[in-house]
Amino acid sequence: MSVETPHGDGEFAAIPQGWLLYRGTGRPLQDISLRHALPAPPPWRTFTGGQVIDPPAEDLEELDRRLGRVDTLPVRRPDPQEVIAVNAALCLRRPLLVTGPPGVGKSTLAYQVSRELHLGPVLRWPVNSRSTLRSGLYDYDAVARVQDARVAGSEPSIGKYVQLGPLGTALLPYELPRVLLIDEFDKGDADLANDLLDVVEEGGFQIRELFRARSGRPEVVHTADAGRTAAISEGAVTCRAFPFIVITSNGEREFPPAFLRRCIRLEMPEPSAERLAELVVAHFGQDAEPYKDRIIQEFLDYRTRNSVAADQLLNALHLVITGQDGWSEQFYKQVLDVVLRRLDEAGVG
Repeated sequence: MSVETPHGDGEFAAIPQGWLLYRGTGRPLQDISLRHALPAPPPWRTFTGGQVIDPPAEDLEELDRRLGRVDTLPVRRPDPQEVIAVNAALCLRRPLLVTGPPGVGKSTLAYQVSRELHLGPVLRWPVNSRSTLRSGLYDYDAVARVQDARVAGSEPSIGKYVQLGPLGTALLPYELPRVLLIDEFDKGDADLANDLLDVVEEGGFQIRELFRARSGRPEVVHTADAGRTAAISEGAVTCRAFPFIVITSNGEREFPPAFLRRCIRLEMPEPSAERLAELVVAHFGQDAEPYKDRIIQEFLDYRTRNSVAADQLLNALHLVITGQDGWSEQFYKQVLDVVLRRLDEAGVG
């Protein structure tokens, strides 16, 4: 079995299927079960976490919001580099480091993989300058526990005060990989990449507060999935299926070699006119038809002179679709000038 993918010259070539389970078409897989088709991990990436827990159901509304409704989507032309990188990360149980300019679809890739392979809701860890490894793994509210103990007159169960973060939740023992998006990783502290190495290598971590308070029974903690809990034994969290981790970067920082060699790397280029048209149709359907060719071309013209992102194109098109009737050509141009402001002008003036 093969997937039709384009050469650099626009021609299409067949990529053999094999371990290439993600096809990059934007369509959920119907003909295979990932549970049976996902190859076994390399021996050095095999993890034996606790009892398998069930993931939450797919969040179809969230996928539709971010990607567009499946029933209105054109079949996406897969990019061979993307297809190979995603499947290599899945097969090797390694994080996928996706770099590229803002607005090229780096974060969207996590949702595309989740939809196509039926991997459940995407766990998202938005990184900022205050982010630490601990904040991605878990939080323990010691103050609330002390206050509740005073009121109750006895010490409450510690698990009630532990909240797993997105990374911590992704490392629970699921049968299939959870999708974790670590977004804008280069905004984090310079040491965050090195701090992440041990967790990536070991496929797990320890909740020190639970380990110190070992009671001989599992402690039930909250997870990053709304309303869901998980039982943790001896304070240890270890995955069974290493999560599919998408780490996005705008290329604003160099990462240490030790971190890079543990990742599969994918560079995302600026989207072509064809890719922009797919994006527009995915979000607006036939409503965009009278306007999309012109506005995409004008967006591309802007992009030759300025740094602009695809979501600015969507913003401009939404304004045009909802209010274009009666606009003069001058007003139309003024709207585009406002919405398609160059990104490197932020904060200027």
